[in-house]
Amino acid sequence: MNITATSFDFSPYIYRMAKLKTIHICQNCAYESAKWAGKCPSCGEWNTFIEETREAGNKKAETVRSTGVTVNAAVKIGEVNSGDVVRIKTPDAEFNRVLGGGVVPGSIVLIGGEPGIGKSTLMLQTAIQLQGFTIAYVSGEESQQQIKMRADRLGIKNEECYLITETNSQKIIKHFRNLQPDLCVIDSIQTLQSPYIESTAGSVSQIRECAGELQRYAKETNTPVFVIGHINKDGAIAGPKVLEHIVDTVLQFEGDRHHTYRLLRTIKNRFGSTAEIGIYEMLSNGLRQVSNPSELLITQTEQPLSGVSISATVEGMRPLLIETQALVSKAVYGTPQRSTTGFDIKRLHMLIAVLEKRCGFHLGDKDVFVNIAGGLKVEDPAIDLAIVAALLSSNEDIALSGKMCFAGEVGLSGEVRTVTKIEQRIGEAEKLGFQQIFIAKNYKGLNPKNFKIGIKQVATVEDLYRAVF
Repeated sequence: MNITATSFDFSPYIYRMAKLKTIHICQNCAYESAKWAGKCPSCGEWNTFIEETREAGNKKAETVRSTGVTVNAAVKIGEVNSGDVVRIKTPDAEFNRVLGGGVVPGSIVLIGGEPGIGKSTLMLQTAIQLQGFTIAYVSGEESQQQIKMRADRLGIKNEECYLITETNSQKIIKHFRNLQPDLCVIDSIQTLQSPYIESTAGSVSQIRECAGELQRYAKETNTPVFVIGHINKDGAIAGPKVLEHIVDTVLQFEGDRHHTYRLLRTIKNRFGSTAEIGIYEMLSNGLRQVSNPSELLITQTEQPLSGVSISATVEGMRPLLIETQALVSKAVYGTPQRSTTGFDIKRLHMLIAVLEKRCGFHLGDKDVFVNIAGGLKVEDPAIDLAIVAALLSSNEDIALSGKMCFAGEVGLSGEVRTVTKIEQRIGEAEKLGFQQIFIAKNYKGLNPKNFKIGIKQVATVEDLYRAVF
């Protein structure tokens, strides 16, 4: 039996497998390298390269993204209408202030913060409060039942708030186009995954691609999109730095989880000032706006206590009166302890050295503890004078009057330096019923007759000690 060999085409049965290539991407600047490196040659950061697998020669993403794109004609800048943008006003006055007056249509806002600080609660509460608007709330971390439980705890109902539990970016945008919402919330950008990128969710490529897709949708449909982002161990928003360049506004939600107060800061804002902050109080039924934080941050005691002083500080554009506490005691152990909460420890060492060198107070053999009441972290140098007054009060065991406050920066030579926005600080102290405020000398344009509060000007720390004690 003869078997004749015949030609047979096996090409239809051959599986064409895509070639995969391994690249290394810098998490800080998204620089791509063929091999791992300890230091990024683009941004100079160390140990930021991570390995990713990508399909070689894949043009599918570019083909799909290029379809349906319209080319806008060039327009002279003088012909562009610069009329006022109609912002969406939310019931949250603090949130409106931080955004610059409300939500701008077509904007994309990034909100970052530590785990458990209340980012999801803030955005869900803001979304539900927008009555009369269609809201799309996308969650890649929680189920619909978990979100409903949080909404029930907030005690606010909105029948036009739609929940979407999806992580595929293209499916999410398809939901948006079918639903046509007035506002979208993404929780969070690190959980989304684009089908055009061959890498895991949360990688540099995925975050960059998903953010770009959301940006294109927001600009094309003029729909505001809020994106929640995680932070890394250094406190910066996780992912490539290009993520903060893509979005229009970057907000930072911060605070101590062991305290009730939360601060919403503006890091970047293309539609307003970056000097505004919003203050909230975390309660069991959600976040409460704090319209007058000075009254809450000052402890009301029946009798004056030593080591307590009131400082007139400024957070953003808002003046605040906060309570600073200090404790100076004899060192029990051989080495004196230095500890701070909400205040820079290096700044405390400098102030102690100034008190020893310029004023003759021997604090080198004593324990010194400083605390900012309310769980706040203050970086304003104007708090120096209040810290010095609290240290002297605790060291002398003499209580300061509860009707005096302080605002001034202390230099290395013991001089009291001027600070910015002094009129706003004085006005806030006067509004809360304080009788005296200690500030630096040589303020130009300041007329004490315009204020009812007594203004005491001191030139050095020694002048402060003589005036107070």
